[in-house]
Amino acid sequence: MRTVLRALATAAATLLVATAVSPAPAQARPEPKAPEGFVALRSVDPTIIQEMRYTTAHTFLGERVDGYRQPVCILTRPAARALHLAQKRLLRQGYSLKVYDCYRPQRAVDHFVRWAKDLDDQAMKGEFYPLVDKSRLFDDGYIAEKSGHSRGSTVDLTLVRLPALPTRPYRPGERLTPCFAPKSERFPDSSVDMGTGYDCFATLSHTDDPRIQGAQRANRQFLKRTLTDVGFVNLPEEWWHFTHKPELFPDTYFDFPVDRRSVAGR
Repeated sequence: MRTVLRALATAAATLLVATAVSPAPAQARPEPKAPEGFVALRSVDPTIIQEMRYTTAHTFLGERVDGYRQPVCILTRPAARALHLAQKRLLRQGYSLKVYDCYRPQRAVDHFVRWAKDLDDQAMKGEFYPLVDKSRLFDDGYIAEKSGHSRGSTVDLTLVRLPALPTRPYRPGERLTPCFAPKSERFPDSSVDMGTGYDCFATLSHTDDPRIQGAQRANRQFLKRTLTDVGFVNLPEEWWHFTHKPELFPDTYFDFPVDRRSVAGR
């Protein structure tokens, strides 16, 4: 009997030691949430058209971008309210804003950087950077390791003449047309003619490029004037890129995912 009890005690002690040294099961780290200063644009203005490109394969990478889980525009509240003011004015004139990108997580920027360093991946060159050597994307300023979008007050957008026509889905593998080709030849995205498509890596995308004239120039200036009046500043190298000033988070680069849950209830 004593022998049996000693064996049971030894087994119990061994089990206790094993339990003590066994590592706890790994738990998934919870995703960061947006701070209180962020909102979903749709909660501020549901009339602004959203075509969140980076949730699709129709990007210069040719695939969905890391961190874009749902096609929702997230912005700081002051930037969203300023877009609402601009939209009210545009609706009275028969136009609507259409956003392509809003807040951008740092993990998405990191995805851009990895792609730019892979010189063998040029699947989308024919549309987005037909005249630019991919090895120069960093030197020419098209790709950087930080983006103002990650601070939450920057937005990429265009104008749409109402009534808005539906945009057909992009079909991966379809024939690519240069982003600066005539509008009738470019991918149809329902916007007014700005002279180039969105995310066009070309000097023709510079807002005031002198080669852009006529209706295309007028459209760019109309967009710029409308947004400047409500506190946005245009990036001269990209007609579609605007930052609301003063920025709510001027020095913080966030990395919460583009997901409705990141701004739940806001």
